Amino acid sequence: MDSSQASTLGTSGSGGNGLVSTQTTETANATPNDDPKQNLNQVINSIQKTLGLLHQLYLTVSSFNAASQLPLLQRLNSLVTELDNMAKLSEKCNIQVPIEVLNLIDDGKNPDEFTRDVLNGCIAKNQVTKGKTDAFKGLRKHLLEELEQAFPDEVESYREIRASAAAVS
Repeated sequence: MDSSQASTLGTSGSGGNGLVSTQTTETANATPNDDPKQNLNQVINSIQKTLGLLHQLYLTVSSFNAASQLPLLQRLNSLVTELDNMAKLSEKCNIQVPIEVLNLIDDGKNPDEFTRDVLNGCIAKNQVTKGKTDAFKGLRKHLLEELEQAFPDEVESYREIRASAAAVS
């Protein structure tokens, strides 16, 4: 067993049923008032550790023989413990995943497509909004020109009020 395998199995003794009880440092050091970013990092670390444990389990199962039964049980126990740890850590995370992302994943597609589509939609809406803003600016300018021809004193007074209000802000 190499050092990476030994570190993931823990150093606790084995129980009477052949299972190894382990406690990760994330669980031991976790406090109920952790900030959301730290909670998310803990979940990400737990996911990475779980993936490593699954890989080790795959290697053990693919070359299984009678002598590898105890390491198999230890790795299964480590996996169950880490999955339990991940479930506990995930309860502290409040992450909302759009259903469209889950549907894309279920369909075997890349969830980045959803992000790309949302960004493209935002860009299109931004362009429409900018066009409306530019149209209103043009309308305001045209109205001020027309008003200045009809009511020059009032428009001058309006501009002074706008300038003084802008200076205050």
